[in-house]
Amino acid sequence: METELSEFERQMRREIDSFMTHEKETRRKARDTPPEWPGEMGTADKTQRSKPAGAPRTGHLVKLAVRTKQLEMDTVFEHVSSSISKIEAQLEAEKAARKAGYPIIGYVVETRRL
Repeated sequence: METELSEFERQMRREIDSFMTHEKETRRKARDTPPEWPGEMGTADKTQRSKPAGAPRTGHLVKLAVRTKQLEMDTVFEHVSSSISKIEAQLEAEKAARKAGYPIIGYVVETRRL
């Protein structure tokens, strides 16, 4: 019984020491490195946040797989719709793709809210 208790105490001491050293490292890193401000996000976040002044604030970005010929490789066609309806945005994107000269619409690659 005594050995189990002492082994338990040693194990708990190791875990506490490990936690405390990790805590000290975290504090040291926080002290040494400057904080990341919201304006210093990754490139993907920057592209979403920095829209031109005339860009629509609501709507969808629809990506379609389109082709000009039957046995051609699919290419991605992107269309920005101001519609709040996902289905309506997809229909607008298909019409825009046909107008741009892509008669064959394969499938919807991605639909993302703006």
